[in-house]
Amino acid sequence: MDSGSGKKTIFAAIGANLAIAITKFIAAAITGSSAMLSEGIHSTVDTVNELLLLLGIHLSKKPPDENHPFGHGQELYFWSLIVAILVFSVGGGMSMYEGISHLFHPSPLEDPMWNYIVLGLAILLEGFSWTVALKEFLPYKGEQSFWQAIRTSKDPTIFTVLFEDSAAILGLIVAFLGVFFGHLFNNPYLDGTASIVIGLILAVIAVLLAYESRGLLLGESANSSTVASIREIATSDPAVEGVMRVLTMHFGPHEILLNLEIQFHKTISAEEVASAVERMEKTICKKHPDIKNVFIEAQSLTANRKAATNPD
Repeated sequence: MDSGSGKKTIFAAIGANLAIAITKFIAAAITGSSAMLSEGIHSTVDTVNELLLLLGIHLSKKPPDENHPFGHGQELYFWSLIVAILVFSVGGGMSMYEGISHLFHPSPLEDPMWNYIVLGLAILLEGFSWTVALKEFLPYKGEQSFWQAIRTSKDPTIFTVLFEDSAAILGLIVAFLGVFFGHLFNNPYLDGTASIVIGLILAVIAVLLAYESRGLLLGESANSSTVASIREIATSDPAVEGVMRVLTMHFGPHEILLNLEIQFHKTISAEEVASAVERMEKTICKKHPDIKNVFIEAQSLTANRKAATNPD
């Protein structure tokens, strides 16, 4: 998933959520629905979150400097964590607060027609945004399960929007049920309960997003197929006797650091080792363009230096 795909998904989500937030607040003002107000808060938070993801993409493109020699790719991971915090604290917290307040101070709902119109429109718009995110996510998913694809993904933009849109659709269904059954049974407490449920849904999504962002910030390795490919490239080189360790770490969705520990044949010269190192670097970077920095440790040279320093 490249940054262009991520931006496409985010722009679609921003347009949908901004329009939805406005209509939800209007409907909440007319009808007095707590669940509709919570949904308006939810859509506003989602809009702000997507703007923060765009900021993260922009800042992650800054070139390396003296203080950040490996670039600023992890800016995106940081802002993804901020998004998770906002979903939990503002989205989930305010929705639950509004629901609890409505339970303590229930007020009769007005004509629900506006709520139904807005909820129907919101489901259509959220469905459009969710479909865009899903289409961008499916090629990456491949034959993996959804959860496996999310766990192995190093680009948080698309799965964050996918999570948010999924939570939004669930929230809209809960809001609809709260409004519908609240009027059907003339029970204003159901509307407040729906708001609390919406808050809980947002809290769960926020915890999942925070968990994934935490893993990325701590530094995740490249996927197993990339590591296996690197090992195969190194092993197939005629100068290599064995590959000791393949260490990788993502500094961004498309920025990987590689540290390769190799045992070269002890009979080859230093010049031949240097040629092999250059050859492997070119082959690895050509096959895996996301690898931006390659460090190869030549074990045989280290051993030779020790032998020369400490003769028998």
